Amino acid sequence: MGRAAAARKLAAAAAYGGGGLSVVGAGLYGLLRAEATVARKVIGDPREDPPPNPTGWYGRGRPGPAFTIVVLGDSLAGGYGVERVSETPGALLASGLAEHADRRVYLRTFSVVGAQSSGLPPQVDGALPVEPDVAVIVIGGNDVTHVVKPSESVQHLAEAVRRFRAIGCEVVVATCPDLGTIKPIPPPLKQIARSWSRRLAAAQTIAVVEEEGRTVSLGSVLGPEFEAAPALLFGPDQFHPSADGYAQMAAVLLPSVLAALGEAPEDERLPAAFRGERVLPIAQAAIEAVRTPGTELGGTEVAGNRRSVRGRWVELRHRRRRAQPDSAGPEHEDATDDHPLPSDAATAEESAAG
Repeated sequence: MGRAAAARKLAAAAAYGGGGLSVVGAGLYGLLRAEATVARKVIGDPREDPPPNPTGWYGRGRPGPAFTIVVLGDSLAGGYGVERVSETPGALLASGLAEHADRRVYLRTFSVVGAQSSGLPPQVDGALPVEPDVAVIVIGGNDVTHVVKPSESVQHLAEAVRRFRAIGCEVVVATCPDLGTIKPIPPPLKQIARSWSRRLAAAQTIAVVEEEGRTVSLGSVLGPEFEAAPALLFGPDQFHPSADGYAQMAAVLLPSVLAALGEAPEDERLPAAFRGERVLPIAQAAIEAVRTPGTELGGTEVAGNRRSVRGRWVELRHRRRRAQPDSAGPEHEDATDDHPLPSDAATAEESAAG
């Protein structure tokens, strides 16, 4: 089965509630589960302390009205392994958004270490009352290491995007990273994990764009750049990124967050051929995004039509990265009654759990 066909089938299975599709044969399934267990033992148990909580206000002295951003997902979304609030993806994104949009920014984070896609519903429950302008979701890696059927993963993600879009919130999803570069994952799981994570990323892309969200490939974050400099970009457990690695991830996501909020530069208003940007049918674009890390996909129209005979039209973008301003963490003292700040990271997790 070709990659595009696999992605379409995964998305269709999710849309219609199917759960039997797998990217590997049944004979390998038990072996993969055993290999995944070994890998998780090598990685070790999660720290008892959660990542630093970046919830709060950013962009002191900048004008309003403020943008409100929520971050959901797993340990990558939360910044597992870093020591400072300013090093978390949420703080980096909020600081960058405040700098480049010249607006105040309010951030809430609802991510949970170890979360799979099935854990998104309570996080969305906690985020919706905040009435965010944009939701950033990072999810999928734990689904692969726990051998969750891709169709099940995609179904949960699609529902999360649907709920945010129903209240007018923009959604940017960082698709499943390429886990084939993770050292603690042994063969044959390493090779299967690469194939599985890429197909899951393609299926996530299709499902998210169909729900009017946009996606960004994270292959460059846990792909060639990390493989080339593992000592710099991976943390001590060799699975989660270091502070430098999270900064790379935020740099990939920030341009798409700005674009989702209408804050992209004028010269990025239309796809630029010299950057390899163009309009494609969704399945073809999803596969190209998996092959080309850092690619953004979002729905568009051609001659007034959202679909061709080959599916939804999408814009394939390679947005320029922005300079990352210094992040000192949130300005807790500027909290308002409309946006009360939790006293610690546990409060945010309690809100997400409902």
